[in-house]
Amino acid sequence: AQAQVVLHALADRRERSVVAQTTAAQVREVQLRVRLEFWLATPSGRELIPATELLLTRDMSYSETVALAKEYEEAQLLRAMQSDIVSQLMRRLERVKNVAG
Repeated sequence: AQAQVVLHALADRRERSVVAQTTAAQVREVQLRVRLEFWLATPSGRELIPATELLLTRDMSYSETVALAKEYEEAQLLRAMQSDIVSQLMRRLERVKNVAG
């Protein structure tokens, strides 16, 4: 069977940046970002959803004394954020399905 729609992923990134440091340059807070850029079209190329960016951010405290635990926490947050992005994408696809027929 032929695909009804084609999802074009333009970017799928996980980003981490330091947002707070002590005067001794120790990291105290980081910001995590999950970004998905995409557009949706029919197999013939008719655009259904123009280029769109989904972006989630979460702030996380950080301490070098518990670095291993913070790495685990970061991995869990990123997994949860990825799941949220997928849910948002699925809702958008469902709306296209409902409008298209």
